[in-house]
Amino acid sequence: MNPEFINYNKALNKTDQEICNALLEIISENMPEAENKIWHRHPVWFLDGNPVVGYSKLKNSIRLMFWSGADFEEEDLKPGSGKFKDASIDFTSSEQIKPSKLKRWLRKAKTIQWDYKNVVKRKGVLVRLK
Repeated sequence: MNPEFINYNKALNKTDQEICNALLEIISENMPEAENKIWHRHPVWFLDGNPVVGYSKLKNSIRLMFWSGADFEEEDLKPGSGKFKDASIDFTSSEQIKPSKLKRWLRKAKTIQWDYKNVVKRKGVLVRLK
């Protein structure tokens, strides 16, 4: 596991650490081919340079975000409010994480992708990759 992610998680309170450690374990296990790094101060996984999933600390929760998640057709994932195709779910305890759902979303993250890596070059226009 990425040591930067472990340090990110260790800086959180106990409840948030439990959530992030569970997310880190499941994502790492199910996306071993993904590059992972701290990006914009948060743990993020990339496929071919394209961000696909990450998590971040909010005031009262941990947000798990899928960059192309709005097209996953999953009722638990709430679409973002902007023009992008992101969707997320917020957790306040590790018990809320359902491994089977998370694994399904991760499979979809591999097969449903919009090209975020080139969005700046395209002046904000997203193109579907998969």
